[in-house]
Amino acid sequence: MASPTSLTIFTLIILSLTYASAAANPAASFIRSSCKATTYPAVCEKSLSTYASSIKKSPRQLVMTALTVSVDTAESAKSFVAKLTKFRGLKPRERSAIKDCLEEISDSVDRLSKSVKELKNLGRGKGPEFTWHMSNLQTWVSAALTDDSTCSDGFAGRALNGRIKNSIRTRMTNVAQVTSNALALCNKFADKYT
Repeated sequence: MASPTSLTIFTLIILSLTYASAAANPAASFIRSSCKATTYPAVCEKSLSTYASSIKKSPRQLVMTALTVSVDTAESAKSFVAKLTKFRGLKPRERSAIKDCLEEISDSVDRLSKSVKELKNLGRGKGPEFTWHMSNLQTWVSAALTDDSTCSDGFAGRALNGRIKNSIRTRMTNVAQVTSNALALCNKFADKYT
């Protein structure tokens, strides 16, 4: 058993390494602190930390990266759901739910892609044009989040239990979490400049 003194020294070493790491990488600290404003901070930090070198400490780049991660995650889910439509032996209810989900996730991808373009068109600074573009962006991300939820809702009930339901729900939960985080970061960005 370790003595209290050795545990204290060990704890101090770990803390100093953690602080040294944060000081050595200000972008990681920026991402970590920004992600605290989201509903899923651990998901946020994990999904954005690999892009720290491009995000640096830029709120705009943080939002752009969060939106891009959402698009990529939604595209991946869309591809997975599209493959499921080709499965043989699906029950009619499963086939219908998968088809509806594919439509919803396609809408989500479209809206998230529009949001990325809108952020690129966003002018610098404040004013009515900035507010208008941010409002469009926030509306589209929010609508994409609704699409993600609608897809998952299509698999409610006992009639659709099994691997397909679980696989789709797992992917859609991931899409919804990164999209929710992107929306939170968009809102924080908009609040800062409006």
